[in-house]
Amino acid sequence: MVKVQVSTNELVAGRYRLLEGVHHEEGREGWHGQDVESERPVTLTRSRLPAHLREEAELRTAVRITRESEALGLVCPGRVSVVIDVVEDKDFLWTVTARPEGVPLSALLGHGPVDYVRAARIGLGVLDVLGAAHQEGITHGDLSPGQVWVEERGGVTVAGFGLMGASASPRVTAPSYASPEQARGEGGGPATDLWALGAIMYEMVEGRPAIRDRGGLEATFRAVERLPIRAPLSAGPLGPAIQGLLRRDPVERVPESVVREALTRILKAELDEDSMPTETLPVFRDLDAPPARRVWGKVPLSRPVLLGGALAVTVVCFAGLTAAGGLSERGTSASGPASSPKVSATPSPTPSASPSSTVAQQAPSTSPSPTSSSSAPASPSPSHTLTDDPPTGFFRYTAPQGFSVALPKGWKPVRTESSADGSYRVTLGASGDPRTLVVTYSTQLTSDPVAVWREVDTSLRGDSIAYERLGDIRAITYQGYKGADMEWLSTNDGVRERTFGRGYLIGDHEGFSLRWTTPAADWDTAADQAALTTFLRTFKGGSQ
Repeated sequence: MVKVQVSTNELVAGRYRLLEGVHHEEGREGWHGQDVESERPVTLTRSRLPAHLREEAELRTAVRITRESEALGLVCPGRVSVVIDVVEDKDFLWTVTARPEGVPLSALLGHGPVDYVRAARIGLGVLDVLGAAHQEGITHGDLSPGQVWVEERGGVTVAGFGLMGASASPRVTAPSYASPEQARGEGGGPATDLWALGAIMYEMVEGRPAIRDRGGLEATFRAVERLPIRAPLSAGPLGPAIQGLLRRDPVERVPESVVREALTRILKAELDEDSMPTETLPVFRDLDAPPARRVWGKVPLSRPVLLGGALAVTVVCFAGLTAAGGLSERGTSASGPASSPKVSATPSPTPSASPSSTVAQQAPSTSPSPTSSSSAPASPSPSHTLTDDPPTGFFRYTAPQGFSVALPKGWKPVRTESSADGSYRVTLGASGDPRTLVVTYSTQLTSDPVAVWREVDTSLRGDSIAYERLGDIRAITYQGYKGADMEWLSTNDGVRERTFGRGYLIGDHEGFSLRWTTPAADWDTAADQAALTTFLRTFKGGSQ
């Protein structure tokens, strides 16, 4: 293996000319090139050199990489990009392969999401290669869209085998597709490849990564390890397979056989134009597992089963839910994953309401800016002002779940999740409106509403969303029930947002929460304050 200095104006290792860049992702770049000695086309990929490879002898590294790719090339002829040369360049490693057919999936995704049928077809092709590799005792360990080449007719070639080897080191290229165990530095096995496949299929149908790159290895690894993943909105019947692959515990990830069956059935259904397949797609069903304690806005995390033929594997229905929600259709919400700029404002604290008060003393009154101190209107007493009459510009909405609330005209449900124990969550909003109201009904709450919000507060502090709680968690009485309010700031795609959450109990372990999120800059506007006051005044829970 030859050490080289490379620029676009010279040959790599004095032999390979770079012709055209074909993909770029964190830690990895790829080019079409030419072997000037044989004049044959090649593809060159430059990857960040893993630390464990820097410690190996150069010849040993090159031999192992080429040996693994050659072995898989024999098992999956035409479906594995076989390495023909390895070149070291300081902290990077060049791998040279024969030029695959098609284009990198990363380039395809640059044009937007694909439909779930095409995603299933590509995913199945990748899964076939991974399955063959795993049977040979080989783990890819560094799979990403840049390592998957897609032909126009649907064929798939997988590159990058051999780079990570059997090392226990975490991946160091394309960290957004690392599994949580890799992010923790625990190394990986076949389950890490399945996570990466789930992340790739997620990005195919959603048009965005499951976890965005955070601009550096450590920051991205922290996001992979800690941040929840929102359930895909456009996956159709592919959704259960994707969510099953993105289980944080590798033991609970859906195995290859179940995923293969799910993808095959989707493609079979697409080919059958006259009728639906006689067998249903794998679905989630509940087991008699102990219920997990829940916090406001969190759908139950009991352990359902993804059924595929005779196989049953434990997965969680709503793996993407955060402790306080965050599954709006407009991207990351106030409690979902987001970029994490520094908090620039130090809000003044919100006055606490006395636990013995009959209503919240104020609707949220903390300003997102230290220079702004306007207060929201006081929440009306539910015992005197709760009404069905919507104000001008609002209409009475009654949900199929049974709750009702006055909404701004044009609003409707934009996302609904439910669980077998009767819990549900409904996100309400309108296209082009950055505001959302999330209504959650839960059946496994603790008896102290303030303690419930404290759990949410603790969870959000670890979520790298520039989270900042505003004031204290305030005990209230709402509609005659024991409850609590909490407010916070967070950042969503560079926009500072402010969220007001009200949760209240209607029984020993069941209750509702309302979560109102709006751009922080608009918090004190008359329209936003009127909307919040209307929501609190007109909401009626379906079990009340």
